[in-house]
Amino acid sequence: MRTSRIVLVGLLISLFALAAHAADTADVWDRVEHQWVKNGDVKIHYVTLGEGKPILFIHGFPDIWYSWRHQMDYLSADYKTAAMDLRGYNQSDKPEGVENYAMPKILGDVMAVVDDLGEKITLVGHDWGGAIAWRFAMEHPDRIERLVILNLTHPKGYAAVVANPTPEQARNVEYARNFSSSKPDGSPVPDRILAMGERMGETVGKHYREALGRSYFDGMLNYYRANYGGVADGTAGEIPNLPMPVLQFHGLQDTAVDKDGLKNTWDWIDADYTLVTVPSAGHFVQWEAAELVSQTMGAWLRVRD
Repeated sequence: MRTSRIVLVGLLISLFALAAHAADTADVWDRVEHQWVKNGDVKIHYVTLGEGKPILFIHGFPDIWYSWRHQMDYLSADYKTAAMDLRGYNQSDKPEGVENYAMPKILGDVMAVVDDLGEKITLVGHDWGGAIAWRFAMEHPDRIERLVILNLTHPKGYAAVVANPTPEQARNVEYARNFSSSKPDGSPVPDRILAMGERMGETVGKHYREALGRSYFDGMLNYYRANYGGVADGTAGEIPNLPMPVLQFHGLQDTAVDKDGLKNTWDWIDADYTLVTVPSAGHFVQWEAAELVSQTMGAWLRVRD
């Protein structure tokens, strides 16, 4: 675990440096409505804001529903925005055991929220949330009207980079390999993760510290332990072409998910595909280019309503 934690320090510094300039914005923390659904014995927390066609947001590592505060604030004028806490995080349940974080169980959590929303949705995912969103759309295309992915390349593109990396690319994914091979040890959430929101202002920092303080660090890493091998080598399941429109954002300064994985994505989507690259942004493009992401997403959705 020591190697993983050392790598995590460097990763977090690089990912959040470009977000340091972001000031506190209109805070949705106290405006959302809280909901809970169950997938078997696991209770999943999600929040909603606004009315209209539903949009479901899925966060990545290490994050919470509040990652989407900018997009929820902007889009809730026209849509019912919903954002879930993945299992292991914040107010969702935190089952023990690596097996409880395998992709089929995670997809079941997403389906429970989709069923609760009650109609076809626009699905939005970032980082691990992006991996989950890609897979959910492939397995349940009848439930997804539109798909939006942020800084997680298509499974075929990601696997291609990992299979034949440059030395720099190999170094950039070393943290993920370290996480996937680590053993659960009951460690608490490290303070460097608890403090991640403080770069974005006192209010954001307080909310992140509170929510991540409730989270389960081994659960966070179990996403890597249970799933990363299949994601990295493209053996996580069949990869059919997607029939729904796809919007993809990618901050080009990202060192965790290489931009070379974007190549050929258009060959794996049968509907219209829109790619927006952001040269100045890194991995957390929804924070670092919040206005661009929110307004582009809104325009793209309205054209397809």
